[in-house]
Amino acid sequence: MNDRYLYLALDLASISIPLLFSFYKPAPFYKTWKNLWPAIIIPAVIFMVWDEWFTRMGVWGFNPRYLTGVYVGNLPLEEILFFICIPYACVFTYFALKYLIEKDYLFPHQELISSTIIILMLLIGMHQIEKWYTGVTFMLLGLFLAFQMLKIRPRYMGRFYLAYAVILIPFFIINGILTGSFIEEEVVWYNNNENLGFRLGTIPVEDIFYGMLLILMNVVIYEWLQEKNPARKRDS
Repeated sequence: MNDRYLYLALDLASISIPLLFSFYKPAPFYKTWKNLWPAIIIPAVIFMVWDEWFTRMGVWGFNPRYLTGVYVGNLPLEEILFFICIPYACVFTYFALKYLIEKDYLFPHQELISSTIIILMLLIGMHQIEKWYTGVTFMLLGLFLAFQMLKIRPRYMGRFYLAYAVILIPFFIINGILTGSFIEEEVVWYNNNENLGFRLGTIPVEDIFYGMLLILMNVVIYEWLQEKNPARKRDS
């Protein structure tokens, strides 16, 4: 495969199997699309603005070797598709696990898990506020978790944490490749002056929490719309 199609191929590979199984008759995920697409598009717009801002600042950037060359602003087409394909795959995983595992095993521990993450994110974020990627990501995740815990008080966070733990498996594969694992150069490069400089393999540790914030926003909006649309909820 030509190198210029690598990032595009990763996007398409990420969504292909979830899209195929969306039509599985016993659990038809496609019947929730009316609620799913707003849950993907709204966070995608927020994250694309954030992405454009950090790209202009040089917090991160993209290697043209692995891109088709189509840009919107400073963002390659593949990066924009990332915010569509990855959330689709992740919300599908969340939906599928709810279908496959009836009991919410982490429900009794969801507030403890959320509280721990909130405290860690806010403490590290405030301490490392001069590092843009670390400070912004950790503070936003901590504040968003605190907001939904205190105001929304969702009962699905146990299922979210289980789903995100499963999602970390493909996350390490896809993000590993994007950050330079198994290939000659990085697809996405990072300015280590703007992060903690601690990597899991080639992946900056901040990516785990950046991804958690993105997928949590998808799930919060998705569940809220499902609640507002009882007919769709019964279909699911």
